[in-house]
Amino acid sequence: MVIAGFVLLFFSGDWLVKSSVQIARYLKISTLVVGITVVAFGTSAPELLVSLKAVFDGVPDISVGNVVGSNIANIALVLGTVAIILPVRVSRKSSVFFDWTIMMGASLLFLLFVQNKVIELYEGVIFIILIVIYLVFSVYKSRKQMGKSGEIILKPTMKISSAIGLLVLAAVGLYFGSKLLVDGVVIVAKGFDISDRVIGISVVAFGTSVPELATSIMAAVKKETSISIGNIIGSNIFNLMAILGITSVLKPINVSQELISVDIWWMIGVAVLLILTLLPLKRSVITRWEGLLLVGTYLLYMVLLFT
Repeated sequence: MVIAGFVLLFFSGDWLVKSSVQIARYLKISTLVVGITVVAFGTSAPELLVSLKAVFDGVPDISVGNVVGSNIANIALVLGTVAIILPVRVSRKSSVFFDWTIMMGASLLFLLFVQNKVIELYEGVIFIILIVIYLVFSVYKSRKQMGKSGEIILKPTMKISSAIGLLVLAAVGLYFGSKLLVDGVVIVAKGFDISDRVIGISVVAFGTSVPELATSIMAAVKKETSISIGNIIGSNIFNLMAILGITSVLKPINVSQELISVDIWWMIGVAVLLILTLLPLKRSVITRWEGLLLVGTYLLYMVLLFT
């Protein structure tokens, strides 16, 4: 079950990258924006499904832990692994630094919302409004910048209908692949009598982060590193604003004190570590050594989590 989920997710990640690049060319927007929007939403779908199921099943620690753990894994494990495979270069003209600021702002807003140990309906509405504004502004800003810079968009090599069909196929593959993987790892974890919080942050978060891992590795292999980092930051923004927003609108989410006092701070700390790896801003590149640092940080967090 677990192996089948991994295989399906890797193939789906490849399809998602291919279709997204083609859609970007049709819409005349940068691949970075597509990574932050279309790809990020597609790879965040498993987190949404898992969070909704967990809240309505009465295990909110798995729901919130899944989001927090996924955000940590996306940066430290996924982006770190991609950088080890191929250093991630970021153009000064890209919107990565703006998007990182939005991600950090969403993280701090999340920290503020959970101080009373619950994410309520009105807070979910605020998250949803903010994510809609962010998406509209991202597309507008990209189109405007490309018009000024005279950036040339390559012609698509696939029919728009085929690109959309491949995108839908990738989304279906991500859903079923994640379900196979998550169901398998949860069964194993429950057998070892691990708490809901630890399951959510570790095995479930890792399982739902595999789409980001698969998509980012495929993007790196194809030398579309803008999609890789855009996908990671975009997914983290989606996880906080869209997933927690939609879930809390449907049902308020209770948050444990351990998540508030420990895990959310790890999520914020890893986000700070990401921007430090991108310094200096004039020549931003996440090197292989920095990739190893990110992966090492994730492994340290896992060790502390289980001990």
